Amino acid sequence: MQSITEIKSLRSQIKAWRQAGLSVALVPTMGNLHRGHFSLVEKAKTLADKVVVSIFVNPMQFGANEDLDNYPRTLNEDKQGLADLETDIVFTPNVETIYPNGLGAQSFVDVPDVSMGYCGGSRPGHFRGVATVVTKLFNLVQPDYACFGEKDFQQLQVIKTMTRDLSIPVEVIGVPTMREVSGLAMSSRNGYLSAAQKATATVLFKTLNECAEQIKSGNKDFIALSNSAKQNLEAAGLKPDYFEIAQRDTLKAATLDDTQFVILAAAFLGSVRLIDNLQVVI
Repeated sequence: MQSITEIKSLRSQIKAWRQAGLSVALVPTMGNLHRGHFSLVEKAKTLADKVVVSIFVNPMQFGANEDLDNYPRTLNEDKQGLADLETDIVFTPNVETIYPNGLGAQSFVDVPDVSMGYCGGSRPGHFRGVATVVTKLFNLVQPDYACFGEKDFQQLQVIKTMTRDLSIPVEVIGVPTMREVSGLAMSSRNGYLSAAQKATATVLFKTLNECAEQIKSGNKDFIALSNSAKQNLEAAGLKPDYFEIAQRDTLKAATLDDTQFVILAAAFLGSVRLIDNLQVVI
């Protein structure tokens, strides 16, 4: 596995692969890799001849009061896990490489509509940061495919929309959420939870499933379902940020005529913000 930090070296290797007629897949990450991330790499290996994994903790997608400085960084362990999977390149640029003129002078990508509400409402500017860094990575790697986890469902839809709107020749692949045995969605932020909190956190996925079963049984009182779910989360000791039922592809509020839904949820457990979702087709 090659470990590359500079753009010039990355582009040189990508150019050589292209001249050899090889296809390329990209897995963008912020590091602190777990089995969910590794499932993205495994998917990427089935799609392309060569796989590039980027590790970059992107300051543009963190708000003023968020945990950028404390975000877990485990680069040595991450590299070992990627080497075990026979990843071709791990690209680990520093902030100055990605934003040489500083964040204040950086051009940015805004994806309207689908970025609004949910995590976009709770974290202003977050998806601008995501869209900008992903666009830059797409330009640097020029992959045929890019793999993203479905746990961050709104992020996935933002990236798909951006790629389509800007005519970027990359096929964006959503990969199903990896879960603990308990059902808790794997996340780097789970490392902040105590064992007791991890047990409590399982109520989020349970509540999503209960709501999904109600929809499948014909209950389309979406407001009542959302309110009931938030009450369940509060009773378990979580502080709901949002719990919403949306049309799956547009993320607009669900209507009685819809048949494809996604239930989107975010909640705080102590200081840790958990997100999860569940797709429903009836």
